[in-house]
Amino acid sequence: MGRFLPFFLLFYFSLQLASGFVITESEVAAEGRLLKKRNTGADAVVFHDIQIYSLKIDCTVTSRFAHNVITSRAVNRANVSKEAMFDVELPKTGFITNFSMIIDGVTYAGVVKEKEVAKQQYQQAVSRGQTAGLVKATGRKIENFKVSVNIAATSKVTFELVYEELLQRNLGKYELLIRVKPNQLVRHFQIEAHIFEPQGIRFLNAEGSFMTNELTDIVKTSFSGPKGHVSFKPTLDQQRSCPDCQQSVLDGDFLITYDVERVHSAGELQIANGYFVHFFAPENLPRVPKNVVFIVDVSISMRGTKLDQTKEALLKILDDIHEDDYINMVIFSSYIILWKPSLVKATPEILKEAKEYARRLFVMGATNINEAVMKAITLLKEAHKKKEVPDKSASMIIFLTDGDPTVGIRDPAVIQENVRNANQGDYSLYSLGFGYNVDYNFLEKLSLENKGLARRIYEGSDAALQLQGFYNEVANPLLLDVAIQYPEDKTSDLTETNFKQYYQGGEVVVAGRISDNDLQTLTANIKAQGASGDMTFKQEATLEEIEEALKKQQYIFGDYTERLWAYLTIKQLLQKRVSAQGELRTNLTAQALSLSLKYNFVTPLTSMVVTKPEETTDDSILIADKLTEGERKVPTYSSHVSTIQTQHSNRVISAVSTIQRQHFDRVISADNDPHFIIEVPSQNDTLCFNINAKPGVILNLVRDTVTGITVNGLIIGDKKMAGDDKTTKTYFGKFGIVHKPLDMKVEVTPEEIIIYSSKTKTAFSWLDTMSLQHESLMLVITKEKSLTITFGDGATFVIILHRVWKKHPLHQDFLGLYTLDEHQFSTQTHGLMGQFYHDLDFEVYDIHAGSDPDKPDATMIVKGNKLTVTRGWQKDYRKDLKNGAIVPCWFIHYNGKGLIDGIYTDYIVPTLFATQ
Repeated sequence: MGRFLPFFLLFYFSLQLASGFVITESEVAAEGRLLKKRNTGADAVVFHDIQIYSLKIDCTVTSRFAHNVITSRAVNRANVSKEAMFDVELPKTGFITNFSMIIDGVTYAGVVKEKEVAKQQYQQAVSRGQTAGLVKATGRKIENFKVSVNIAATSKVTFELVYEELLQRNLGKYELLIRVKPNQLVRHFQIEAHIFEPQGIRFLNAEGSFMTNELTDIVKTSFSGPKGHVSFKPTLDQQRSCPDCQQSVLDGDFLITYDVERVHSAGELQIANGYFVHFFAPENLPRVPKNVVFIVDVSISMRGTKLDQTKEALLKILDDIHEDDYINMVIFSSYIILWKPSLVKATPEILKEAKEYARRLFVMGATNINEAVMKAITLLKEAHKKKEVPDKSASMIIFLTDGDPTVGIRDPAVIQENVRNANQGDYSLYSLGFGYNVDYNFLEKLSLENKGLARRIYEGSDAALQLQGFYNEVANPLLLDVAIQYPEDKTSDLTETNFKQYYQGGEVVVAGRISDNDLQTLTANIKAQGASGDMTFKQEATLEEIEEALKKQQYIFGDYTERLWAYLTIKQLLQKRVSAQGELRTNLTAQALSLSLKYNFVTPLTSMVVTKPEETTDDSILIADKLTEGERKVPTYSSHVSTIQTQHSNRVISAVSTIQRQHFDRVISADNDPHFIIEVPSQNDTLCFNINAKPGVILNLVRDTVTGITVNGLIIGDKKMAGDDKTTKTYFGKFGIVHKPLDMKVEVTPEEIIIYSSKTKTAFSWLDTMSLQHESLMLVITKEKSLTITFGDGATFVIILHRVWKKHPLHQDFLGLYTLDEHQFSTQTHGLMGQFYHDLDFEVYDIHAGSDPDKPDATMIVKGNKLTVTRGWQKDYRKDLKNGAIVPCWFIHYNGKGLIDGIYTDYIVPTLFATQ
């Protein structure tokens, strides 16, 4: 087989639910695909160079602990060596325990090592000139394991991957999710699951997202007592997407769901091989009333789809709120807005009011996380102190944000300390991080330190369903402060035994070691608070009877209790490690690492090293990352800019344009009627105002005596007034730009662009697409769309052309102005736009209902002036020249009076090129 090549599978574990697989042909093999047809009969199949002739997924579930084996067998049908790829999508909750390749009868098995040791081997291999490949984890519930190997002509390869996971009960069922995507017809395809649950199986279902009527008929499910069985074995013809097609219809999710019988309210104790597991999920209990404070981020970054989906989710959640619950909402950005001064009972009238309030949410400002969470804690503490909520009730905070703290206290460590000290573990804090820009590590630590958990909400069309789905999990608390005790002198190494809440449809799982070799009976005592008061449960299990019953079962793996205990212990150690520091973190790490190595689990602390056979001297190294949720980042996309990019083009002061950009510090625009939009990055908010000048007036927009740059704009009006409207809409119909050092002027109208330089005059039409460079001037025309003018390094303007129907009875063509990159301008720059090139401080408070229910009023302090402002919106046409995008902003009335220096008539100049 030639040389042997080590490659390393470095995994980082994340806490989510699901499972799946996919077997695909490599891109290299796909490019050299050789199609052959065996015959025209029922078994006819077109196969690739690398043909997968057998694919089996065997799942053995014993008391919720799943042992999964994926086996793929392939053959190289070509007459030369080809690359065979094994590409598997795994559940984020799964721990890989083994991987092996069998090539020509020789087995190449993986070995789990400490991550740092494996990394050193990997780095040494790279330093010897071996190339490195990277496999990233992807998806919400899955992540990839991928390996490829060269296979000699006519040779066969068998890949086998084993992983284990504890199925978690959610909304009354366990789920085993298998991802199916072989990408070709497979002669022997099989999914088989054997389930053994000593409590007895209540129901068992299996379905696939790719199912046809014929495929549905071949899914076989059966269960009786403690045993359940699922099988799915489609023939070649049943796999075809159509009768004569060579494409497979198997592409999607195969989902197995089940639940177990529950005879004892105290749960079920199972003991085997010196270890025990206790499943506690009482039913038919009255729900405990809950007190919920929703913290909703409405900062600028939540604009558009995110806020729309948040509103949609809130409305659905409010539909499900019980009348005996108490609720409130903390709406935050730079400012904190309380829906109600205290928690209120969720009566039908209150819920109707809450929905109306949710519908009117709008974006504004930055992200003041510290003050928002502290306010929510204060609301709950005051409600309990004043006995405004029931004594026996579950209090929680559901916190939704999409960004990092940007105003107020910004240090995550300080915020965590403040929240921890204020909360004292009294209330569960559930953090929902929207998208990939959020600091998930911060949210996870914040929640774990406060008896809750964090979850990422993935941006997409189903984000509202994700939010609602999470709420459903915590909607119905049945027990509070659950504490489970086992005999201290007979048990040891217990997993977590105290739980803040137990929710309907969930399950509490505790595992441990039996330390008394002579133990005959194990007792569990449970104390908790229910809706009607304190509750106690007791469960006993006799070792001899349980072990004898388990021995009779043929398809359970006998050490499942020990491996379940190890799995759960590692998971909880890693979770505690998130918020631990110093010596405690070191000890937790050491314990989790020791167990990971002992039980051959690939975890964030270990890696799997496999010796890979390689026929050529071009060795390659593979590192496969299994990322924690906090390590997942948004994919980076290159920014395409259709106009001029300068050295500082990452800074943009602009308004409406067709330019696509990654990030600009601020947006300042003058467009349409004419509306001025001013984005203030330091406060993560936007201001806007209109100028209602008469047609023929020329306004100074930018004037900088240091750089010698001036921009003026001529106001034009509609052709005539519309109907009974006594006012005429106005627009910018002409711009004049002056650059004194270059002795150059540019006049822009909807008809043409004219450049005056010394004694020369050059005119261009909007029908051109062209660029011109003259000394330090760069001019780019995009046909019938935009003009970009750049003076030197650091002063770029974009002018947008708005066309209307030539025969329109009212409107006429007009222009919009944007400043792209203002860094060259001096601190003396002024004008209606230029004065905002510098930082601006303002404060907004006393937000209250205005004359329009959808546009609240507020008080603003800016430039020493106290103004009444209104939350409204203007249009940003940068991405959509036709319709524009809505930009929420604080609207300053009366032609910007109090915001602009002086009044707007101070900015009137006599000529288009006036510089004084």
